Amino acid sequence: MGRADEQAFPVRTRLTWRGVVQITACLILVAASAAFVAGGLMRGMSAGSVLFVVLGVAGLVLFGAGLFTSTLISRRPVLELAAEGVRRPARWPLPRRADKVLPWPEIHAMCAVRRGLAGAKRGEQDYLIFLPSAELLETARTADRPQLVALTLPDVPATAEAARWCFAVDASWTASLKEIVTEARRHHQIPVVDRRKQ
Repeated sequence: MGRADEQAFPVRTRLTWRGVVQITACLILVAASAAFVAGGLMRGMSAGSVLFVVLGVAGLVLFGAGLFTSTLISRRPVLELAAEGVRRPARWPLPRRADKVLPWPEIHAMCAVRRGLAGAKRGEQDYLIFLPSAELLETARTADRPQLVALTLPDVPATAEAARWCFAVDASWTASLKEIVTEARRHHQIPVVDRRKQ
């Protein structure tokens, strides 16, 4: 078990070219929305200018919120391994007290799963799942590959608790899957079930 004074091991998303393109697109859309508002205000209070202002304000709110809630801008980790357990940080701008923590003694295993996903690199996505019960561990060990996908889906009642602690592994993470497993085992000796190739 980790000591209380140990620092957390944060896993963040690195800024990639794809992220730069997304941020640039949001900035362009925010600027266009501001231009709509300015254009509407300069034309007076006709029906058309009011529509421009309303659309511009809606764009500012929508695209501005998208820009500032991005993990790339907020720099909030996507996952933290802390002395008390695995932490899923709350999305910015929620306060950090809204983080969810799964204590180490309640984690029965870690499971790595690969599933097909449209739009993902090579058409597949890896997931790291912290399993909070012996039943879910048994499912991870023995289930056929199609049934393993349920561990990543929050709307399947039998595996919803696993889905709460499921993290889609991203190539832009600041730590590899192997580094995360090594760090987790420093805190608590947890079995690892790797079902990515089965």
